[in-house]
Amino acid sequence: MTWEIVVGIETHAQLLTKSKIFSGASTAFGAAPNSQASAVDIALPGVLPVLNAKAVELAVRFGLAVGGNISRRSVFARKNYFYPDLPKGYQISQYEIPVVQGGEIQIVSPTRGAVSIALTRAHLEEDAGKSLHEDFRGMSGIDLNRAGTPLLEIVSEPNLRSASEAVAYAKKLHDIVTWYQICDGDMEEGSFRCDANVSVRKAGDATLGTRCEIKNLNSFHFMEKAIEFEMRRQIELLEDGKLVVQETRLYDPNLNETRAMRSKEDAQDYRYFPDPDLLPLVISEVEIARIREAMPKSQDAVLQERKNVYVQVPTGNLAILTSNVHISTFAGNALSGTSGEKSALLSNLIVGPLSARLNQEKINISESKISPAQLRELADKVEDGTLSSKMAKEVLDAMWNGEGTVEEIIERKGLQQISDSGAVEKIVDEALAANPKLAEDYKSGKEKAFNALVGQVMKRSQGKANPAQVNEILRRKLK
Repeated sequence: MTWEIVVGIETHAQLLTKSKIFSGASTAFGAAPNSQASAVDIALPGVLPVLNAKAVELAVRFGLAVGGNISRRSVFARKNYFYPDLPKGYQISQYEIPVVQGGEIQIVSPTRGAVSIALTRAHLEEDAGKSLHEDFRGMSGIDLNRAGTPLLEIVSEPNLRSASEAVAYAKKLHDIVTWYQICDGDMEEGSFRCDANVSVRKAGDATLGTRCEIKNLNSFHFMEKAIEFEMRRQIELLEDGKLVVQETRLYDPNLNETRAMRSKEDAQDYRYFPDPDLLPLVISEVEIARIREAMPKSQDAVLQERKNVYVQVPTGNLAILTSNVHISTFAGNALSGTSGEKSALLSNLIVGPLSARLNQEKINISESKISPAQLRELADKVEDGTLSSKMAKEVLDAMWNGEGTVEEIIERKGLQQISDSGAVEKIVDEALAANPKLAEDYKSGKEKAFNALVGQVMKRSQGKANPAQVNEILRRKLK
């Protein structure tokens, strides 16, 4: 029997605000437990929530980015449930009228090609606290630092038809919220969390099957594995004549399986009703126009522009250089006013050695110790033949360590590339005279011998000979 998988994704994106959605407490990550839980967050008697205007602006920004309808009037509701990390006994969220309705995200499916994934809604809500189990023998601790952290919950329609499509959607959504600086997208810190609603049905059947929700998938890899396992589990149940029970499940990456967490609640179980402490949220046309005007060009538009301008830069490099807003800004400043081979050199420096240093120190490119202007100066030295690519990496590392300017480092380390054809030819002659067997091996058809000869020339020149000239002269003399 042929089965079809149906997937919808619910994503909680933590909004990039300095304070919480209904209080002035900080949202900074990594603080000591309960040090950022204000009287509002822990629901002390007599306190009242006050809506964070920045959170609203970021929600509107998302709605505009995905072509959704911005509700000019939306309402906050109380979602009632009891859990140790929810001191109020309810979560402030939006139910009947969310701030964003509709919208779509374009993805490229591995099996179906270009697909538009419809969004149901995106609504504002507060996060709950966190239960800590590992540090307390036989007990659990509660950290309320996250309580009240502003979230935008983004709900897709069940339009996804495979685990790989679900990952493609989640990655594209991640690109959107980070590009427009709605969310920092840090999955390890819990800033971008996905729940997958998975069901299966017979191919061609229009009726949806019973769904199970897999909670808190904090990596794209685990998302794919969890959905694939859940699909197989449900198919096996149905083929054995059993029923799929609607429930919430957790994914265990160590065992690569999902397991039951609790029965899945429906909306009526939460007893939603409008929050009496918060007025309806009214967003004016003027405010929407202001937010739209301040938004940058889309990621796809910037990528296409750069493809048109920097035609010698590899497409893969351009994709990396527009992968997030910070890299895009840095690359834009570095590439500005360049063309041809210079732009290609710069792109290779950013994607290669500069990215390696950033990853090594686990910092963002906006914190780079080398500026776009310094990188252009380094590319100039490669372009005019002063430095080889290998030498450029050595200079970049020295610049990163604060050892001086490009010129100072080249002079101090004696890194001037040998580009005089006469000097290179002399070194090639010496290498050939010292390695006659390698020369004979190459002439008899052994291509590897040529690379060995190149290595001998570079060794004799202490790595300073221009590699392109070495190759050209060596082939000419061996012909």
